[in-house]
Amino acid sequence: MNIARTTLSSKILTQDKEHFAQLAVESVLRLRGSTDLEAIHILKKPGGTLPESFVDEGYILDKRIGIGQPHRIENAKILVANTPMDTDKIKIYGARVRVDSMMKVADIEKAEKDKMKGKVEKIVGHGINCFINRQLIYNYPEELFADAGVMAIEHADFDGIERLGLVTGGEIASTFDHPEQVKLGHCKLIEEIMIGEDRLIHFSGVAKAEACTIVLRGASSHLLDEAERSLHDALCVLSQTVKDSRVIPGGGWPEMQMARYVEERAARTPGKRSLAMEAFARALRAIPSIICDNAGLDPAEMISQLRAAHAQDETKMGVDVVTGQAGNMQKLGIFESFKVKQAILLSATEASEMILRVDDIIKSAPRQRQ
Repeated sequence: MNIARTTLSSKILTQDKEHFAQLAVESVLRLRGSTDLEAIHILKKPGGTLPESFVDEGYILDKRIGIGQPHRIENAKILVANTPMDTDKIKIYGARVRVDSMMKVADIEKAEKDKMKGKVEKIVGHGINCFINRQLIYNYPEELFADAGVMAIEHADFDGIERLGLVTGGEIASTFDHPEQVKLGHCKLIEEIMIGEDRLIHFSGVAKAEACTIVLRGASSHLLDEAERSLHDALCVLSQTVKDSRVIPGGGWPEMQMARYVEERAARTPGKRSLAMEAFARALRAIPSIICDNAGLDPAEMISQLRAAHAQDETKMGVDVVTGQAGNMQKLGIFESFKVKQAILLSATEASEMILRVDDIIKSAPRQRQ
């Protein structure tokens, strides 16, 4: 919870960080140690306020159920597909069909209809009671599905069917000649629910029990986009922390500690290498000074306070942006994931080394003005 709060503190969700930290922790703990964030679906619904956001077990698909079809199915057998279901119209571009009577046109339409009817029968022959397609389902096949008592959901965008396949344990099919080779998805209940003024489809009791949906509510789409990015950051950090549970105090404490030890080592190192080590220590101290800049504090004053504090052993002092002074990070509950901090340090160091290895710059010729 402390890591989630720390991650959300600098984001747009900071006013409601307690609520969103709870949502993020609950979602990540459902993964049971997995780092597969695909199982966590974030659904954005404008309307309402940010604190009205909630986490729901299972999967919520932002689509409507077809006309005349069952709106609630228990023990669902789901076929997830990516196939055209609109071939009841001739769509061979550039083709010209000449007929000498209207009867021939009717024959062509009948042949198309029979072809579509055969395809629907093959799909229903898989023993399913729910068909979800990435592409459109036209009126005629929709009618056939309704007659067969199969719930048909059209135009589930690619991200939607990919995730549905993952959480229900099914595979995306595009041909239906060999039912024994098609892996169906399963869930205990499919029903229509209301969120705000919109109807959505809720899949509960899915095969992948770790799956959940975080429903974000907010005043506008811009706010929701920003909230999604902030929450995604927290989920990424938490999923790594679950794998490696080591934590360290935040607020610039680790950088001040590292800078101190690097400087001590530099003082005992002869030659030019010591200059590089001192530069590395200065670069580490840039992190707490950036925290001060972001909080509107005086970096020079704060860094000098922290240097004095870190001269003592066993200190936990870092930047407390609320009081504007140095504060005990452990008591304030400001923590960072060790694994994330390690990754940041390694990637930043490698990037610096690559830049330093460049011994020449190639300049491109200036663009000629017309």
